[in-house]
Order: sequence, then C-alpha cells, then structure tokens
Amino acid sequence: MLVDDDRFLLDMYSVKFREWGHTVEVCYGGEDALKKLRDGAKPDAIVLDVIMPHIDGIELLKAIKEEKLGGSPALIVLSNQGEETDKKKAEEYGVDGYIVKASAIPSEVLESVIAIIGKKKK
Repeated sequence: MLVDDDRFLLDMYSVKFREWGHTVEVCYGGEDALKKLRDGAKPDAIVLDVIMPHIDGIELLKAIKEEKLGGSPALIVLSNQGEETDKKKAEEYGVDGYIVKASAIPSEVLESVIAIIGKKKK
C-alpha cells in the first residue's frame, strides 16, 4: 500500500513496484488509506509519507497501531522529512523503516522496501 498526497510520486512508485511483479494499492492521502484499512485491507507493507493534508503520516501510524489495522504490515515511512525528530516520532509508532525520498532513486526505494518486508517476515 502506497500512501501519499502527490499523485506523480504515487504513479511513479506504483509503476516501479508493478514492474517488479508486486501488487500495489494506491491511496491518495491518509484518509483514503484509513478507509481501505478499516474496510479490511491487509497489505504486506504500508509505505507512507509524513506530510499530507487532513491526516498526516504520524496520525495514520497512530491510528493503524491503536485500531490494529492491516494485520501486521511492515510500516515504512517514505518522506522528505529526514530530521532526527521526525524519525523519532515515527519510531514511537513502530515503523520498520524510514527512507528519505531525496536520498534515494525509485529503484533504491523499491529495494529498501523489499528488504524491510523481508526482515519483518522473519
């Protein structure tokens, strides 16, 4: 599950994941993701941005944890917010990985996400 408010990035990353044979659920923002998770979606991973309108990534992580949504997906932040305080906030909600968008090209993001999912499953 990819969660972002940037349609260009959602399209780019979903194409990249699909090229590698993965099924992708695209969510335009935190509200869309919460609806799908509350409706029973159980993705292997939730890759989410931090800065989004209405429900930001930290609020989304909090809701996922408090409501026990999505089964036990790998929770991965993909954001341009790379400050230690941002990472600490995400870690409070049990993220499995934190990737800074500006520091990785799409294929590196894909490889990182796959590696994080692999560790989570072990």
